[in-house]
Amino acid sequence: MHKSNLPIGVFDSGVGGVSVLRELVRLMPNENYIYLGDSAHAPYGTKSHDEIFAHAVECADYLVSKDIKALVIACNTATSVCIDALRRKYPQIPVVGIEPALKPAVKAKQGSNVVVMATPLTLKETKFAKLCRDYEDEANIIPLPCPGLMELVEQGFTKGEKAELFLAECFEDIDTMSVDAVVLGCTHYPFVRETVEKLMPNAHIFDGGEGTARQVKRLLEENGALSKDCDQGIVVFENTLGNDDINALARKLLTF
Repeated sequence: MHKSNLPIGVFDSGVGGVSVLRELVRLMPNENYIYLGDSAHAPYGTKSHDEIFAHAVECADYLVSKDIKALVIACNTATSVCIDALRRKYPQIPVVGIEPALKPAVKAKQGSNVVVMATPLTLKETKFAKLCRDYEDEANIIPLPCPGLMELVEQGFTKGEKAELFLAECFEDIDTMSVDAVVLGCTHYPFVRETVEKLMPNAHIFDGGEGTARQVKRLLEENGALSKDCDQGIVVFENTLGNDDINALARKLLTF
């Protein structure tokens, strides 16, 4: 089979990476995708570095065994922990991760107040610290760990009273009216975007999914691996829990 006909593999700790998959499908609708949610080991963001590394590599190994043409790490935490190792392990295919969209958020307005919502581990990783150092002279960057938010999305609560009460508690120490930008630094968080916008009405919202999709397309184009099929591609959902309800939620979020 020509490599252009092979699927793109995408994985995350659960259904959150569907926000990245959604951008991939929008940009490259004629491609085929295999999405693996590692809900059996979710959440990644509160686990140790070594635990996340082991689980992420296991997901990557599984997808590569399916003969994919590109691997997308649709998880900020896993990207921080293991993208370099996975690129070394699989030099034959593009390996693309995601990171908080801090640069566009900072560049949107000089001297802005930028809240970065992310998992506790993402905010502790060296990769995020370097990102902050790169832009700390241009904006007031406010890291905001949001433990429990990923689990809320996994349960399907993306809007409504429960989501609002949860996020209001996360934001209780922040002057929400003075926030200029919010960076959604976890792939689960775009699904609560509407609620974040409601609670921070003056803020512009940024996430890295679109940029990741563009990078995947660019690399496939360079490798002559873009699909030449004119028909709509197929998306296959798998989950390490083997739970049909979680896969049904993932399919629903794809059209969210």
